Amino acid sequence: MLPLGFLFSRTFTEDPYAAYDELRESGPVHSIDFPGGATAFLVVDHEHGRAALNDPRLSKDSAHSSVPVDGELFFGGTMLAMDPPDHTRMRALVAKAFTGRRVEKLRPRVREIADGLLDGVAARGGADLIEEFAVPLPVQVICELLGVPASDQARFREWTAVLTVPALTAEARERRREAARAFNGYLVEVIAERRDHPGDDLISGLITARDGDAALTEAEMLGSIALLLIAGHETTVNLIGNGVLALLQAPGQLALLRERPELLPSAVEELLRYDGPVERASQRIALEDMEIAGTPIPKGAWVHVSLGAANRDPAVFEAPDRLDVTRAPKRHVAFGHGPHFCLGAPLARLEGQIAIGALLDRFPGLALAVPPSDLRHHRTGSIVRGLVSLPVRV
Repeated sequence: MLPLGFLFSRTFTEDPYAAYDELRESGPVHSIDFPGGATAFLVVDHEHGRAALNDPRLSKDSAHSSVPVDGELFFGGTMLAMDPPDHTRMRALVAKAFTGRRVEKLRPRVREIADGLLDGVAARGGADLIEEFAVPLPVQVICELLGVPASDQARFREWTAVLTVPALTAEARERRREAARAFNGYLVEVIAERRDHPGDDLISGLITARDGDAALTEAEMLGSIALLLIAGHETTVNLIGNGVLALLQAPGQLALLRERPELLPSAVEELLRYDGPVERASQRIALEDMEIAGTPIPKGAWVHVSLGAANRDPAVFEAPDRLDVTRAPKRHVAFGHGPHFCLGAPLARLEGQIAIGALLDRFPGLALAVPPSDLRHHRTGSIVRGLVSLPVRV
């Protein structure tokens, strides 16, 4: 049985893949010992992990949990915490507004935002690529998507800075509650304004989305926007940071990508597989006594699927620990699988392609400014995987 602290240890945080290899060799499912005697389960292979993500016996609604739940840690009231038929209804409505066409229309503007941020990096001869590029880029893109006016974007960035960081102390939780209240209050005003004066933005699209007679409630719109901000922001930051580091540590692959820029979409898919932005999928809860790969899972137990482990499974990926920007087919589960497959995947892919492509276009001498051993990953949770900082020279 794995102690819960193992998943938060520095050793695991800096190199989870070696630990996953060891776990996978002894079986696809492992129990995790929670404080108070509760038990959860971690799935570490591709076959059973992918199946679990699509298993209707595993619920996303924490009301079914036998493990104590801190509501601050869950996206309650959003699609992420819903099961069918509520999830099916809400996802269908959000998908009518959050379309591929709407995302693709952002492409020129995303490149403008990226180039503007890289102007500052160039002027300084280097930067912390996380703080000065990967973090501000998705915030500005989300503002564009939502139609947030330039005059309000500074406030939006302040709220994002609080809401996208785990709140580990009472003081931090209070700051987060205050930011959430202010953020929701702002959005309520914007929604009211867009009802009277709709535009070509996501909020207007959410207001007008219909599936038969069904429409989103205001609370569902607020939850959907919050989910886009929190989940979408962190995913993109980590995709850029992890992806750039992986390329810098694989100079042959970096050179190949520079020589053949048409490989960029394939490269982003491989970066998502190799060291993806989400370490594990958010918890599922067993609705009944069941088994996964022969392991008994009692009703009410949590089941965690390690996306990172599934994406390094040698049963599916040849030489899984090698970065290969030409790898095909693309069978990774970096965005999940099944009914909760990430609705924002097209936006994350677009931002990743543009951000990494712009960096490579602009800076042929891009290099780490510190030894790789000096870099650290966040240790505040085991859902996301991202760098604290990424100092580079250009």
